[in-house]
Amino acid sequence: MDAPSIGLTELELDALTELVNLGVSNAAFSLREMVKEEVILSVPKVSLVSCDEAISILGEQATRRLVAVQQNFDGAINGRALLIFPEVNSLELVRAVVGGAPSLEDIAELEQEALAETGNVLLNGCLGTIANILNRTLKISLPEVIYGESGDFFKEPPPRSASDRVLFVYINFALRGGDLKGYIAMLLDIPSLRTLQQLLKELIENIAGQTSISKTHVD
Repeated sequence: MDAPSIGLTELELDALTELVNLGVSNAAFSLREMVKEEVILSVPKVSLVSCDEAISILGEQATRRLVAVQQNFDGAINGRALLIFPEVNSLELVRAVVGGAPSLEDIAELEQEALAETGNVLLNGCLGTIANILNRTLKISLPEVIYGESGDFFKEPPPRSASDRVLFVYINFALRGGDLKGYIAMLLDIPSLRTLQQLLKELIENIAGQTSISKTHVD
């Protein structure tokens, strides 16, 4: 018997999208501090998809080889977060983070460290902001850099089930004059997704209540 599935309402997804945008904005500020140059990050789309749909989206890349920085998180919500982009863009990202014009040999030595640091800043910015606004705490693991094809990133432990959902965030980078497109994927099991949905409902109700009080005072 299949495990039950769950989705977010349009209002809940809008609220979550706003949280993700705030998290990415915080991450952009941290990246600016790190690279000492203007960094622009935008989130054109956030969606909730199945693991198979996420694999299909990633598989549409012109190049099948991808690189990801992954971090596990646990607390009120448990899951795994990944920053994913085509492997061919990894050198461009490393050059942007390291600065100057490093040789290919230098880039090879610095690649793992630069990718891990970038992923750590972005993923912590998103997860930390979401947790803070929802008044919850998350414990986030150290970053790990992995390479592979689209399906490989969802085979990592803990094992996924057919009912797991992926919060899929499309993200655009603009740093040091270069443009990169990537993704943030947050893999959630059903219990964690239900918890997230309840927290979003509470957030929406609180905002609605504050708006109602504000209107009452104005009237």
